[in-house]
Amino acid sequence: MRWTLILGGILAGLAMLAAALSFLWTPHDVGQMAVASKLQPLSGTYWLGTDHFGRDILSMVMVGARTSIAVAVVAVGIGMGFGVPLGLLAAAGRGGWVDEVIMRGNDLIFAFPSLVIAILITAAFGPSAVNAIIAIGIFNIPVFARVTRGAAMPIWTLDYIRAAQVAGKGRLRISLEHILPNTLNLLIVQGTIQFSLGILAEAGLSYVGLGAQPPTPSWGRMLAEAQTFVTIAPHVAIIPGLCIFATVLGLNLLGDGLRDALDPRLKVMQA
Repeated sequence: MRWTLILGGILAGLAMLAAALSFLWTPHDVGQMAVASKLQPLSGTYWLGTDHFGRDILSMVMVGARTSIAVAVVAVGIGMGFGVPLGLLAAAGRGGWVDEVIMRGNDLIFAFPSLVIAILITAAFGPSAVNAIIAIGIFNIPVFARVTRGAAMPIWTLDYIRAAQVAGKGRLRISLEHILPNTLNLLIVQGTIQFSLGILAEAGLSYVGLGAQPPTPSWGRMLAEAQTFVTIAPHVAIIPGLCIFATVLGLNLLGDGLRDALDPRLKVMQA
């Protein structure tokens, strides 16, 4: 429905706007601590209050949006950059040994959740936003590979693909010129969904200390640090939690709206 696209765009756009604005302006310095002003409620000076170190929560939320979005964007880029070519290659193989090797490799990655991958990477290289990106990106690769292969396989059986083969086009050229353009709408929708899951995964990794490290603000770490003060200053936990909820909800609604707008079969059914 059209309302999902509009509402999702608004919620996701607010997060993007906050992240972009944080490069130019924040109400207060996110690194500035004022212990005398700790756990302040919402006020004219601190619009969303302060945390247990006296830092402005609004400023931290704005910079935290930048961190979460950057991690999710790069992780999705890694997933698409490796997963889409693998999916096209597997579909071009159509049940051959190349297809089998790629799909079994995907199953192997799926056997290890992103959190387990993050723990393994952290054990080797230490916790950081970069390692969180790598962990989430690796988990995204089989997702995009499967989606691309699933969308491409039926296209290989169509008449115009057979005509292209008769015309002398090879599998690589057919994949780039005919298969990929006809799977882009599905990949865009899947990219939006994985973007929202990337933000959620980054928050989860930061919550357990495996994501962005201090002093870089992160929504997940803000939640982890606030859990001790929920009873005396609930806004410290509620605000970053609402940010995660609203952004993930917005991106999921945006993905649903894009699916409805880009899928020609749904347009025919609605007509």
